[in-house]
Amino acid sequence: MCVRAPPPPLLSSSSSCFATSMARKRVILSTRSSSNIVMLLIIVVFLHFVVSLGEGEGDADGLLKFKESLKNADKLSNWDKAKGPCDGDIEIWTGVLCEKGDVWGLKLENLGLSGTIDVDALTKMQNLRTISVMNNEFEGTLPNIAKLGALKTVYFSNNKFSGEIPATTFSGMSSLKKLHLDNNQFSGPIPGVLAELPKLMELNLQNNQFEGPIPNFQLDRLKVFNFSSNKLSGEIPPSLSNANGSLFSGNEGLCGAPLQPCAITQRGSTRGPPVAIIAGVAVGVVVVLVAIVIVMISLRKKNSPEPGQAAAAAGGAGAQAQNKDVTARNLDKMEEGRATPAPSASPDHNGKQNVKLTFLREGGEQFDLPDLLKASAEVLGSGIFGSTYKAGLPSGKMMVVKRFKHMNGISKEEFNEHMRRLGRLSHQNVLPVVAFYYRKEEKLLVADFADNLSLATQLHGKRSRKRPALDWPTRLNIVKGIAKGLQYLYNELPSLTAPHGHLKSSNVLLDRSLKPFLTDYALIPIVNQAYAQENMISYKSPEFKETRKINKKTDIWSFGVLILEILTGRFPALQQSSGTDADLVAWVEAALKKEGGPVFDADMTGTNNAQGEMMKLLNIGLNCCQADTEMRPEIKEVVEKIDEIKEKDVDDDFYSSYTSEGDMRSSRGLSDDFKTINV
Repeated sequence: MCVRAPPPPLLSSSSSCFATSMARKRVILSTRSSSNIVMLLIIVVFLHFVVSLGEGEGDADGLLKFKESLKNADKLSNWDKAKGPCDGDIEIWTGVLCEKGDVWGLKLENLGLSGTIDVDALTKMQNLRTISVMNNEFEGTLPNIAKLGALKTVYFSNNKFSGEIPATTFSGMSSLKKLHLDNNQFSGPIPGVLAELPKLMELNLQNNQFEGPIPNFQLDRLKVFNFSSNKLSGEIPPSLSNANGSLFSGNEGLCGAPLQPCAITQRGSTRGPPVAIIAGVAVGVVVVLVAIVIVMISLRKKNSPEPGQAAAAAGGAGAQAQNKDVTARNLDKMEEGRATPAPSASPDHNGKQNVKLTFLREGGEQFDLPDLLKASAEVLGSGIFGSTYKAGLPSGKMMVVKRFKHMNGISKEEFNEHMRRLGRLSHQNVLPVVAFYYRKEEKLLVADFADNLSLATQLHGKRSRKRPALDWPTRLNIVKGIAKGLQYLYNELPSLTAPHGHLKSSNVLLDRSLKPFLTDYALIPIVNQAYAQENMISYKSPEFKETRKINKKTDIWSFGVLILEILTGRFPALQQSSGTDADLVAWVEAALKKEGGPVFDADMTGTNNAQGEMMKLLNIGLNCCQADTEMRPEIKEVVEKIDEIKEKDVDDDFYSSYTSEGDMRSSRGLSDDFKTINV
């Protein structure tokens, strides 16, 4: 019932009643509309929850089916569907990378896995963007990863994949940014479709058996690549002609800048040096060899002792004849710059030839000292122990012979046992000792030759087009390799006080791809102790300066100084015993006190958008150089923190070219032991 009030002069009573009724209806409709919106929102949220739950189950199902195709998957024993792979951003299953409950990456590295990679099972994972199976035992052909078209990064390095890669394997992968297939056994041509992928910026194909020409990649897109040590041929694409020549080395059929020019055939095609040039070079080589033989014969006659002198030497007359055999005399001649005839065998008391090398591994190329120390040998340099020689085998392979003169305080049996212990070591960043030669007065160690010599040479040597300054990504990769090699020595040689004991930039060698190898490691037990204490700890730590003793953290100090040397480009004050502050650590700390002061090497390129990551690595180096040994981190934590360093500051478009994208989801910062030092 409508109660009528006295109407205004111009408003009738019926109009007033109608207006009141309409107002009540609008309130009712508004209330109902709000209720509908709330219900609709509840339904949307519920449906999103159901869909998300279904996606999570899809990830679990896909991963479990994928696991069925693997062998030696014991380390994936916690893949249990009852628990699920992810809890928000927390990874529950080993090797998965999670974000908001979804699996976006697989990091299955160093697990000894084999079998096959079931790509069809992985297609159920809608959010999968990265996969890494580096350092495993996978064999056979490459799976058709084009079925995983949304992948951004693929890391299959250091396995046993083989065979040709079909051209369709990468078709349609418009999001692919990084592809690492190095250190496998792939053959056939490089798929041309790779040059057409719009976002591909890293491609590592080194150490395979790829054949044929290099596709026409565009350098403005392809930022990092390596084609070395394959069977490639033809002309290097002009777009790649300004790259470092080492990225194409080990391919005899390749030509064109930055390698040797290509010869033009009658049909206009290009190939390697023409037959005429090869013949000319061959004739020249023959002439040179004949001349060398004549000189060697004349010098040998000139240096041959008279019969009386020979008899006196055989009888032990003369201190020099008693202390050195023919091998040692030939090495001395080489160091003095005189002609170097192939060393004749020095007979022992039984009349047997005493120049045999002791090999530490089976199956490799066998050779003797006369094969090494012949006219083609050359002196590379001289260190605290003695000289280092580069020598070529008859097969053409280059070796390094290192001479040690301060190891006469150990018996032959002890020396041989220690060498056999080192011969059992095997790691991708530790240079193996191939063979050794024992004499009481000196020892010879034989190892493979590193094409890019030492890190010290690359950092401090004369710059040239063939040896440009190391860029930031390369330096970061070198640091990561050194860290992993050092951790391996710590794990395999726990009884040694300092598992390396002689860590410095000249004892880090670099191969064609600038991969680092530790050398001169674990020598303290066989070096004369007084000499070792004075010379082997190159980067003098505070405790060594004070007590002349070393401990497990001494290598950590040396590694910290080495990191600073790599980042700053400055040569440390080696073998400093004065205790002053004129060393690299003090210099870096002083530079950091000056806000905005220069710290990093001005020649280091590739540092755009990487200042934050570079500072993280600098701080790790400084933490390794804490004066208090108890404050220095353990090697395991050092490696973990270095592995988190990226090539660029955290950005979805840039990922490290050394570790898998799984390490790059976010910036996790430094632990308490790795916080920025306030100096």
